[in-house]
Amino acid sequence: MKNLLFLCCLLAILISCKDSNQKAALDKINTDYYKERSDLFPLQATVQGLKGYNALLPIDITEGHRAKMRTFYNTYLQKLKIIDESKLELDDYKNYASLKFILDSENALLTYPSHLTPFSQFDGLPLTIAQMGSGSGAQPFETKADFTDWIARTAQFAVWADTAIANFDKGITANIVLPASLVSKMIPQMKDLASTDTSKSVLYGPLKMIPTNLSTQEKTQLRADFTEAVNKNLAGSYLKLANYLEKTYLKKARQSSGIAQTKGGESYYKNLTYYWTTTSKTPEEIFQTGLSEVARIKKEMEAVRSDVNFKGDLKAFFESVKTDPKLMPYKKPEEVLKAFADIQKTIDPKLKELFSTVPKTTFEIKQTEAYREASASAEYMQGTPDGKRGGIFYVPIPEASKFNVTSGMESLFLHEAIPGHHYQVSLQQENKLLPDYMKFAWFGAYGEGWALYCESLGKELGLYSNPYQYFGALGDEMHRAIRLVVDVGLHTKGWTREQAITYMMDNEAISEQGAVAEIERYMAIPGQALSYKIGALKIRELRTKYASKPGFKIDEFHDYILSLGCVPLEVLEKSLEKWSQKGS
Repeated sequence: MKNLLFLCCLLAILISCKDSNQKAALDKINTDYYKERSDLFPLQATVQGLKGYNALLPIDITEGHRAKMRTFYNTYLQKLKIIDESKLELDDYKNYASLKFILDSENALLTYPSHLTPFSQFDGLPLTIAQMGSGSGAQPFETKADFTDWIARTAQFAVWADTAIANFDKGITANIVLPASLVSKMIPQMKDLASTDTSKSVLYGPLKMIPTNLSTQEKTQLRADFTEAVNKNLAGSYLKLANYLEKTYLKKARQSSGIAQTKGGESYYKNLTYYWTTTSKTPEEIFQTGLSEVARIKKEMEAVRSDVNFKGDLKAFFESVKTDPKLMPYKKPEEVLKAFADIQKTIDPKLKELFSTVPKTTFEIKQTEAYREASASAEYMQGTPDGKRGGIFYVPIPEASKFNVTSGMESLFLHEAIPGHHYQVSLQQENKLLPDYMKFAWFGAYGEGWALYCESLGKELGLYSNPYQYFGALGDEMHRAIRLVVDVGLHTKGWTREQAITYMMDNEAISEQGAVAEIERYMAIPGQALSYKIGALKIRELRTKYASKPGFKIDEFHDYILSLGCVPLEVLEKSLEKWSQKGS
């Protein structure tokens, strides 16, 4: 009997040691992965506030760099094979499954030559560099070394721009080109950024940030070096890109709208669907979900139309709210920004009931920079974990007098700011229990799904009491449902740009200008727009499931979801199941 007991104890120790070894091996993989990924993607490292990367700018659109990426992904996929996931505790399983998803999905995206369309009017290095170089982005401009880092980084942008032009040419030969409607938007963007007027161009913004502790001679030399770098490496490169796009590429751009109209585009879109939704849902399933959600939300909109005693049909109501002067009360951008600040004050007392854990990272509201305001959407830029830069909610206000309250101001704030992206991203970065790569991981279905779910918390947070603001919130929800329809329609069903614009304007109160900008965004980044609604539906489904169980507390539910970090939806679902069992 004693021998049997001894053998059982020995077996338990051996199993425990094996499980411990599994964890140690995974921890090392996580650490090594984060370091090597930062080396491959130094711009991401800068955004994450890591030191030592701010002067680097790899030419990431070359075949050589893409080969490095493939090797990187496959190497770590091989390393993960030594891990027996069945032996992992929940937290370690979450990290394992999330990393495997990243490696599998990003590796799959490399099967399509996306480097032959290296940037668009909405996405890509030229816009990223402009934001970083403005002095209001992630690139620091606090010390002399910060300025010399930026000067070194700009030198590589000139090489990147030349490579981009060569890649565009290769894309023309391979019949992989951007839609003409997108290229026509890129040309004025590049021309604006090519300006050498230091009083107008955003690229010279850091000249106002020269460190005051430098000598007069050092300041003079630093200004001269910085200005020369911007003129030659940035403005000169932007001018070269503008001229190429206008004189050569626009003539070769395609008239079709969807990615399926390019070689290999159909399979690429399926990979993008998997990447952005973190589910195995097919494009057709997503399309049908979209149609169903559009019909459901339309009934809610009809109820609001009836409540305000509008006599026309819903389409007429759309037109009415778009043009009603009382719904456009602002004269100056500052008034719009104050209105958003007032929303923050309204929800602040109620937040404590829904969230026990809140971020330490500071938060502010800013107007989007002029150079990208015309085609930008409202967005959140994350702060740094060290607290040196807080989170920023950017609001584009090209014309304050046309900023409409039924654009969903309250729901927009809940989504992009608090408790949406600011809570989720900040708490993730501040979470010391997460491995470094998970502090910055991003899965669209969770991240955007959480933010859209937060829009549904409006009434619980004291908002949506004004029927027009609630109609705006419904409009935002409708907008995300429409995305499921038009994104799949554009990229798998042969929908034209005009067809998608019409569908959008028929089903929500959006201006033609707004609809054009949205549809062209989906054309530029296929699949990304699917993540919002798919993720929000899953989070709401899980809340409904667990709210029926004894002892459920909404603040604990929210806190647990945010404690996980950003994870694929399957991992979220499994983690909540374990969380529920602990509470029972």
